[in-house]
Amino acid sequence: MSLSPELLKSLNCTEESLFNKLKSDVKEIFTTMVGLDDLMHLPVRIDPVTEFKDCISSMVGLGGKYSGLVSLHMPTDLAIETTVKMLGIRSVTMEDVSDALGEIANMIAGSFKTQLSPSSFDLHLSIPSVVYGKEYVVSLCNNTNQIAVRFATDEEWFMVAVAFEQ
Repeated sequence: MSLSPELLKSLNCTEESLFNKLKSDVKEIFTTMVGLDDLMHLPVRIDPVTEFKDCISSMVGLGGKYSGLVSLHMPTDLAIETTVKMLGIRSVTMEDVSDALGEIANMIAGSFKTQLSPSSFDLHLSIPSVVYGKEYVVSLCNNTNQIAVRFATDEEWFMVAVAFEQ
């Protein structure tokens, strides 16, 4: 999927620069908060995945000048490993994992919102929502303005996507 020319004009940037900003934000947050310095960025343009199996998805809404959704989708095992590294403890509950991934999505959304609007006063974030299960679908209604970036650790991959309301 790609972003409409109208949206890009409104954002005063190119799709490539938006991808690069999102990629940079995600890498910085995972380096700082989780200690994943070797996070690999996979191909720049992917279609957002919508069907998940044994995953955790954390989402934060954007409202104001631009409306949309920032989402993080991660396999459960990687989400647990990420939470362990983030909290610095050996054993975590699903509540810990939900909290950690919600906070990571919130940090990504907060950092990315400053890319969209330098003053960031005209954009607001919702509280994070977290969904997990053996199998589920995340569906965005009437939305074709999405970008998605995929990252990999040594054994797993995860996706960060941003959707904008038309």
